[in-house]
Amino acid sequence: WREKLGPLAGLDRLSFSYSTGPSAGAPINVELSHPDAAVLERAAAGLATRLATYSGVTDIDDGLNRGKPQLDLRLTAEGRRLGISPTELGRQVRHAFFGAEALRQQRGRDELRVLVRLPLDERQTERTLSDMLIRTPQGGEVPLSRAAHVERGRSYTEIKRADGKRVANVTADIVPGVANAGQIVAALRTDVLPQLRAQYPRLTFSFEGEQRSQRESLSSLGVGFAIALLVIFALIAVPFRSYIQPVIVMSAIPFGFVGAVIGHLVMGFELSIISMMGIVALAGVVVNDSLLLIDTANRYRREKNIPAAQAIVAAGLRRFRPIILTSLTTFGGLAPMIFETSVQARFLIPMAISLGHGILFATFIILVLVPALYMIVEDIRQPFKTKARNSRTAQDYLRGDWSTT
Repeated sequence: WREKLGPLAGLDRLSFSYSTGPSAGAPINVELSHPDAAVLERAAAGLATRLATYSGVTDIDDGLNRGKPQLDLRLTAEGRRLGISPTELGRQVRHAFFGAEALRQQRGRDELRVLVRLPLDERQTERTLSDMLIRTPQGGEVPLSRAAHVERGRSYTEIKRADGKRVANVTADIVPGVANAGQIVAALRTDVLPQLRAQYPRLTFSFEGEQRSQRESLSSLGVGFAIALLVIFALIAVPFRSYIQPVIVMSAIPFGFVGAVIGHLVMGFELSIISMMGIVALAGVVVNDSLLLIDTANRYRREKNIPAAQAIVAAGLRRFRPIILTSLTTFGGLAPMIFETSVQARFLIPMAISLGHGILFATFIILVLVPALYMIVEDIRQPFKTKARNSRTAQDYLRGDWSTT
């Protein structure tokens, strides 16, 4: 696009920007709530000040849109005794400065309104307001300074509420590579926000924006992951006709997670929602090698009638090459995406890292861990098998079946 538009007049210095998709909000978004608006403002300002102490945190906003300065009028005791109501007071002040409609006349298609108000030189200073005369219901006049107190305030352009409570959202952005939003949020949760709650009782807080989106996504992902584990367990338990061997097969899943975390550390990426999706997908892929190993051992024991130790060793020797080649080819297929340097690919790289490094790390663990667990389970089951065999032999002896003794 730069080459196409560059020759055009005035566009030779044109710069471009793009976005990978809509954002869920600011990386740091803390929603504060307090019944007292003044306390809420102080707490939001204090939190914004604390955020400024962290390196890499930019665009800090305390969430308080204070608006333009204004003058608030509050009736005095004398004004109430004279029968002046707040509505009447506001009406007279508005008419004096903005104008009261005295005439409305139609001129062709246009409508002409005539407003009557104080002269311009009497509407430019605050002194004019204090010297202004307010009419009483009895027909008399009294200075505004005696009828009402004039207080300085702010005209809020926006008042945020959540569940009927007034809130303020303190937001901030981070510089990628310099600050970590997760670490800053953890520090706020454990150190800063408890101190603010101790300083301002009845103050409540919650994390919104990207943090809330991540919580919702992780919650949904956790439910789906639990269902996926149950489905994997059922699919393995039915053909194996065992409840314990599927556990041995699925024992490789946690080590796949460890490999995914190590891969992120090595590649310099942070764990994200995309990384978690890759880890969930990894759970269904990493069991393939251990499933192949256990199935081969069971077949050797069933067909050749050999002990469990010899069967698992023979299965390891027989399936070593397929297991290694399967993992290496899977990692090789994901390698172009893992080592891609373009910005467009950075969105999917964490998922590829979770799958590739998780499979690669779990493969070497499977070759040692799964045979060990297989033998541990057999050692635990052996006493029960011996006891059951002795019980059947004794029963056959009492029945007179000497062929089994």
